[in-house]
Amino acid sequence: MKEMLFSGVKPTSIPTLGNYIGAFKQWMTLQHQYPSIFCIVDSHAITVPQDPKTLRKLTLDVAAAYIAVGLDPEKTIIFIQSEVAEHAELAWILGCSTRMGELSRMTQFKDKSQKEGAEGAGVGLFTYPVLMAADILLYDTTVVPVGEDQVQHVELTRDIAQRFNSTYEEDEFYEQTFILPKALVQEQGARIMSLQDPLKKMSKSDESKIGTILLDDDAETITKKIMKAVTDNDGIVKYDPETKPAIANLMTIYHHMTDKSMAEIEQEFAGKGYGDFKKAVAESVVTVLAPITKRINELRENPAELNAILDEGANKARMIAKAKLERVKKKVGLGR
Repeated sequence: MKEMLFSGVKPTSIPTLGNYIGAFKQWMTLQHQYPSIFCIVDSHAITVPQDPKTLRKLTLDVAAAYIAVGLDPEKTIIFIQSEVAEHAELAWILGCSTRMGELSRMTQFKDKSQKEGAEGAGVGLFTYPVLMAADILLYDTTVVPVGEDQVQHVELTRDIAQRFNSTYEEDEFYEQTFILPKALVQEQGARIMSLQDPLKKMSKSDESKIGTILLDDDAETITKKIMKAVTDNDGIVKYDPETKPAIANLMTIYHHMTDKSMAEIEQEFAGKGYGDFKKAVAESVVTVLAPITKRINELRENPAELNAILDEGANKARMIAKAKLERVKKKVGLGR
């Protein structure tokens, strides 16, 4: 079985440091281990209302971030989800056999519908895991790098694929239609938490604005946000997520910026205060993000380069997706 990796990010904001650590940093390594497809999943973004101009701008910003962090368009396929119509068409077919009970158990639906109010939430908020399954299954994906909060969606994708495979007979080559993907979760740092509330994930929609570091923040902004990060009262740099979640979060960030182990970090700051520790964390983040921010701004100023990459990626994705969708439609009896 040929390996294939698929992943994507919603363009609801400039990507964050949490996206970089929890996804992009891992993708840079994985692109050399697997044939890879990276999508900007803009159709997922409209489960809640978006300003059209802002959404288009952010879609390009996320694509620019993909390139800026080091994803290689010569080695990977990078494209915008809505520009490959097969995603939406396969989602409809798969949605017709997905159980409402399965979707109602999705944690993100329960959380977001509580915020929106179940009656006020759009149907897309309920059904978007099916679109996510279509995203994955269109490309015979075997590996899906996700955060811990997304594992449930990969498991649902497997259930949807298994149901389709068992419902429709194998083809003339004795092959099942869909390959069952597996989730790949980073062991440490898959969830970077807010600098202001270490019990909440660092979010692009953070209302405090200072709890989240964006990939296009300048050095001064990054330093201010980290120096204002909440800590605790004992002044000891020790990795203990249960009793010291804020310090553990800052240590996780520092670990990913420097590749130092938690034990090495504890030793480095033994006998030192949180001020010294925060300063070092800020300097490490600025060092890592500076070239990324510079490249994002270059691509913003020269959109022709980025658009050429996205055009080529969409063409490559359509060729793969079209073949898979035609096979699915034949199985279920659609068309002539």
